[in-house]
Amino acid sequence: MWKLKIADGGNNPYIYSTNNFVGRQIWEFDPDYGIPEERAEVEAARENYWKNRFQVRPSSDLLWRMQFLKEKRFKQTIRQVKVENEEEITYETATTAMRRAAHFFSALQASYGHWPAENAGPLFLLPPLVMCLYITGHLETVFPEEYSKEMLRFIYCHQNEDGGWGLHVEAHSNMHCTVLNYICMRILGEGPDGGKDNACSRGRKWILDHGGAVSIPTWGKAWLSILGLFDWTGCKSMPPEFWLLPSFLPLQPAKMWCYFRLVYMPMSYLYGKRFVAPITPLILQLREELHTQPYNEINWKKVRHLCAKEDLYFPHLLIQDLVWDSIYIFTEPFLTRWPFNKLRKKALEITMKHIHYEDENSRYIDIACVEKVLCMLACWVEDPYGDYFKKHLARLPDYIWIGEDGIKMQTFGSQLWDTSLGLEALLACKLTDEIGPTLMKGHDYLNKSQVRDNPPGDFRSMYRHICKGSWTFSDQDQGWQVSDCTAEGLKCCLLLSVMPPEIVGGKIEPERLYDAINVLLSLQSKNGGISAWEPAGTSKWLELLNPSELFEDVFIEQQYVECTASAIDALVLFKKLHPGHRKQEIENFIRKAVQYFEDIQRPDGSWYGNWGICFTYATWFALRGLAAAGKTYHNCLAVRKAANFLLKLQLDDGGWGESYLSCLAKKFTPLEGNRSNLVQTAWTLMGLIHSGLAERDPTPLHRAAKLLINSQKEDGDFPQQRNCWSFPEDLYDTLSKL
Repeated sequence: MWKLKIADGGNNPYIYSTNNFVGRQIWEFDPDYGIPEERAEVEAARENYWKNRFQVRPSSDLLWRMQFLKEKRFKQTIRQVKVENEEEITYETATTAMRRAAHFFSALQASYGHWPAENAGPLFLLPPLVMCLYITGHLETVFPEEYSKEMLRFIYCHQNEDGGWGLHVEAHSNMHCTVLNYICMRILGEGPDGGKDNACSRGRKWILDHGGAVSIPTWGKAWLSILGLFDWTGCKSMPPEFWLLPSFLPLQPAKMWCYFRLVYMPMSYLYGKRFVAPITPLILQLREELHTQPYNEINWKKVRHLCAKEDLYFPHLLIQDLVWDSIYIFTEPFLTRWPFNKLRKKALEITMKHIHYEDENSRYIDIACVEKVLCMLACWVEDPYGDYFKKHLARLPDYIWIGEDGIKMQTFGSQLWDTSLGLEALLACKLTDEIGPTLMKGHDYLNKSQVRDNPPGDFRSMYRHICKGSWTFSDQDQGWQVSDCTAEGLKCCLLLSVMPPEIVGGKIEPERLYDAINVLLSLQSKNGGISAWEPAGTSKWLELLNPSELFEDVFIEQQYVECTASAIDALVLFKKLHPGHRKQEIENFIRKAVQYFEDIQRPDGSWYGNWGICFTYATWFALRGLAAAGKTYHNCLAVRKAANFLLKLQLDDGGWGESYLSCLAKKFTPLEGNRSNLVQTAWTLMGLIHSGLAERDPTPLHRAAKLLINSQKEDGDFPQQRNCWSFPEDLYDTLSKL
């Protein structure tokens, strides 16, 4: 059986930590772990998921829950409550449901204080990892048979009925993910017609019916070129000389969004080297299977801008294609020949210097999984036997997660984010006498997870921002500051600082709180909004240079409603508890942030969300931030418009439901059949509470609360529904506010 291990660094000499691995969560297969009844329960969960995979796409993350609940011998002792049709919700009923949820949630806490959870969903993450290990010859060493079995399970579980795979578990099939997952199955040992339910032949048919692999988007073309299934001349130019550009130019690495920059960095190294993996018999077979014409007859330059319509989320203008073609025509013929190839050599050296800096200062976790795999491959290409590559291998378990739907690769961990929101929910329950140890362990995790130092050396020349005092999305070792994680971590520490230390532990020193304030203040833009990782402000026109067809608004950093709201909430509380520290700056920050909300609110009263689906998520956050700043239904037009927007969307069962298609259409789109979603209902309910609706007309709140209470399961949990890209603690937080 599989077992989740916490804060375990193992005995690998190539792994190291800044805080003794607090927050690390890795899976290990132990053939002797578990009794027959437990193994049967796991198999039943897998079978149930398979049977219902087209009804509920996300997994319920059951394997680690089963493990933790058994280890803690949890049994729900608080009676279940229901609200009948004509019955009104009482304080006692709401409190009982809240207590049941709080006790269940506390039982899921890890021994070192955080809450583990899956943070996955995209279907283009796992295949590049498998490809990389296949290329380097480490696949069977890193992922023996049990791993391969669970990886294939995941791929089978998320194959759409038409034979393809989508961008994420809810999405329609596209070329990018179908090609990558098909290759992954073949590398993992399936034959051309193998796989569960003829997975390979169905996937190949989808690819060929939609034009073949030549119509895969830009980043897919790069991976296929690395494998030897495409030719680099058919890729958009990614010259590593970009890393030599001086800072005064408008187009320069420091002006790019950190995620895009850190994907482009190792990709440009591999492009500059024109690296192609050894051509194996399998690769020769795949050349025949993936293309609609003989491989040697493909005109690679003609397919450079070809993209399947299913993948074309961000269509490019003709001038954009001309720019990329011009870069290729006017650089590559020269930079690959003497004497200009000396410049290429210098550029590759500088690029690797940046890769090593990123690796070392994230303890080889890197900012996220896409970058991680590319940096690992670049290190192997530089030196297949070097320590850099070995350190990368040691950190691969940090990205592996196992559910009843198999092994998936996480984008990266969400330990800090989950823990801070979970603690806020538990604190709002006011159940200190019942869950004191949970609060103390969570507080200790926050204390040990705060980033204590900025990156070493001249970090700004390496395109890094300050991070001292911040919290990351995952754990301290990863090292990348995030504004909303910093704000939520800070808010938790402030709330816990006014509680008895014998219950929640000693409070964090004021100087460390001041460091967190410094990070937040540094990330506000001129328009009042807050960016996530680094200061925004680069010219918007640079977005025209985005080479990706799959993703929009990924070239430069921007401001986010959710981050801005979290920052306001934390700063208001900090100002109350520490009124003497940078008071005027904080007040100016809050004033500008409120103005930002008012300026970007949509005509219908909503805000567009980036980190959850979509308008309900962002509108909840905006109302939370406005309420913290003292804005009410009576003194703020933005609050009134937002409340009216949400109220108009309430469904007959009292809930709310929004489809992920809202994110694509940038227009509110309900779930199919006007179904409600419990998490989105919880978000909306909290937003309306922040708007002061309880004092004006509590009926809509009671209807929503009734849906939540009646949906609670026997053990205190709530059922898994459609993916909202968020976390279940929102449900518990909502119940605590009733």
